[in-house]
Amino acid sequence: MDDASAALTVDARGVVTGWSEGARRLTGFAADEAVGRPVRDLLAGEPGSGEIPPGRPPLPVGAVTARHRDGHALTLRIAVCPLDGPRNETAGYVITAAPAGARETSPAGQVFEQSSLPISLFDAEHRLVRLNAAACEALGGSEETLLGRSFLDAAGLSEHTRSIDRTMRTVAETGRPMRDETYSQAAADPDPHAWDVEMWPLRDTTGRVIGTALAGLDSTEQHRARRRLALIDEATTALGTTLDAVRTAEELVALLVPEFADFAAVDLLDWVLDAEAPPPRDDPDIVMRRVAHASAGPDAPATVVPLGRTDAYPPYSPPARALREGRAVLAGAGEDGFDHWMAEREPQSLRTAAARASRIHAELAVPLLARGTRLGVAVALRNLRPEKFAEDDAVLAEEIAGRAAVSVDNARRFARERATAMTLQNSLLPKVRPGQAAVEIAHRYLPTASAAGIGGDWFDVIPLSGTRVALVVGDVVGHGIPSTATMGRLCTAVRTLADVDLPPEELLTHLDDLVAHLTADDRDDIPELGATCLYAVYDPVSRLLTVAAAGHPAPALLLPDGTCRLVPLNAGPPLGVGGMPFEATELRLPEGCVVAFYTDGLVAGRGRDIDHATEELCRALTVPRESLDALCDVVLKRVLPEEPGDDVALLLARTRALGAGQVAARDVAPDPEEVAAVRKWALDLLSAWGLEDISFVTELVVSELVTNAVRYGEPPIRLRLIRDRTLICEVTDASSTSPHLRRAHAFDEGGRGLLLVAQLTQRWGSRQADGGKTIWAEQALPRR
Repeated sequence: MDDASAALTVDARGVVTGWSEGARRLTGFAADEAVGRPVRDLLAGEPGSGEIPPGRPPLPVGAVTARHRDGHALTLRIAVCPLDGPRNETAGYVITAAPAGARETSPAGQVFEQSSLPISLFDAEHRLVRLNAAACEALGGSEETLLGRSFLDAAGLSEHTRSIDRTMRTVAETGRPMRDETYSQAAADPDPHAWDVEMWPLRDTTGRVIGTALAGLDSTEQHRARRRLALIDEATTALGTTLDAVRTAEELVALLVPEFADFAAVDLLDWVLDAEAPPPRDDPDIVMRRVAHASAGPDAPATVVPLGRTDAYPPYSPPARALREGRAVLAGAGEDGFDHWMAEREPQSLRTAAARASRIHAELAVPLLARGTRLGVAVALRNLRPEKFAEDDAVLAEEIAGRAAVSVDNARRFARERATAMTLQNSLLPKVRPGQAAVEIAHRYLPTASAAGIGGDWFDVIPLSGTRVALVVGDVVGHGIPSTATMGRLCTAVRTLADVDLPPEELLTHLDDLVAHLTADDRDDIPELGATCLYAVYDPVSRLLTVAAAGHPAPALLLPDGTCRLVPLNAGPPLGVGGMPFEATELRLPEGCVVAFYTDGLVAGRGRDIDHATEELCRALTVPRESLDALCDVVLKRVLPEEPGDDVALLLARTRALGAGQVAARDVAPDPEEVAAVRKWALDLLSAWGLEDISFVTELVVSELVTNAVRYGEPPIRLRLIRDRTLICEVTDASSTSPHLRRAHAFDEGGRGLLLVAQLTQRWGSRQADGGKTIWAEQALPRR
């Protein structure tokens, strides 16, 4: 024991029985003045009265205030050790005393004092009786001011200190060591710290618990590292759940508030949100649009920029600096740029008096950079939590912002590709015009909103000769611009082949060859798996529907009596497989049937039963509706899932029929003299139909077409006139030789007939059929 320490002994009643030289030097009292007196007489103030309860030490352990012989007060640190007597009774105590703050010289005491871990000792009443320098620093006081105080009194009241106090009392009651983890703000440090706190019981020589000990390990860095890793891990799953830039921005601010910041916002450059806009030029003031923000509570900063509004950021502002420099910018109170920036915004951004008392003191602006492109800025502010943003925070924010930026850029690229594909697809999809005689048409096209992109679904309605109409629906496998471009090729090819007036099965054979050739080119923009297609021709004169399919779902047929079924059809292989024939199915339909053509996106999909979906389609078609347009909506609502995974094309056609008064036909004998009789028959028919105004042109057309058939064709020969929105003249013979326009020379006697027909009519052509050909011409009806 050093010169500043004292030792004395007292009996069980608390009377001094031994007094050391150190005690004399410390208190000024000689041995003969102290021995025989109650030890409590040496305390400052009123001496203790009454008997000391059995088993209780005569002096409190820890800090006491004693009285020096010359009258001044001494703050001493007391330790009491009981002395065992006979029959395990306490015979007395050894008391050591030292001035509060005096350093220990014993090896054990030096280890206690020099430990970097805060260590505190508490007595049975949970009062501090000893603590080392590290504990004094953590609690923000000196040993003289802390000894004798409870833990809550010394450390302050908070949820974390109350948890430690409860655990420490449990240790005293149970005698078992325990551990607690807490994250709180130390009294002497403005920044919160994480602590791993170990607590264990203190026992006397008999094993009785006489107090508790507490040691804390500052694990702030480990805690912050775990938080950073947890945020990065959460960012992996929380960011970019959709291909939507605004939704990604909302996910980012939700990740930052309140775990990382008291307020966070994401501002994007306008061109990022416009799929067709180019990147902007560099301007002195950066203008961005607010797409997401979040606040930790009513006392946290509030936004000064409403969602959807733009704001200009001057060059000195942290967001503008971050975007310009391409790195995270830390700013805080006392910096010129930050103070100037906050002076413009903070008075509006603080909503309550409590918030104004705790102004924004730290800002972290992080650029959203992806693939070398500047997209916007994420801003984090702090005013409720006292700690500023550190370099580690900047690294963390850059990591998270980088992940968000990639998701935003993916969304931007997806939006741009989708817009391009939609524009291309809209330009390639047919413009179905009303007003043809064969069918009444209604249609819907729904592009998918999935990440796969726009698909290659298409439909078409192609007028054919003789008032017939071709109904087409197809689907290119795959998504995106390549599929849309392939769809455009196929759609054009189908129109070209339809103009040749090939039967459905032959048309699909030619289309199959085309897809096979495209696939053989081994080009990246051609989907590998080809396409499906359904081609149908309806004739309103014969009411005959001819359908052929290449790997496509069969259409649904709603009869006038209200029954609905699928058309029995051999679907055949998809286009591009090659080597397999296609078969056509013919149906003679009553007038007023509804035929539903569709792509597989309507009835197929992940987890869907196609049979059940087609049954639902048939049930939906039987729902009475005033128009085909309304029936389209019913079908989509009842059959289509809420989030379809593929494009959907739906084409409804209600069949019409031309009455007997609109069609007239007669056989023609293979004799040139028969031409005059045919002309007279045609003129009489025009008179009956009230079409005398076009009789001259019709007489010429009938004469030329019948003459060509008699001269160059083979019997039987047949003439048919159809009156619809135009007047159609058709001459059929058994020859398969197609006519050709040619320029007649000056002295030729013939060769001008078809040229006259082409000049005098709207359009003309020929089509092949089993056992011959048909030459036809259309002319406009007179205006009424």
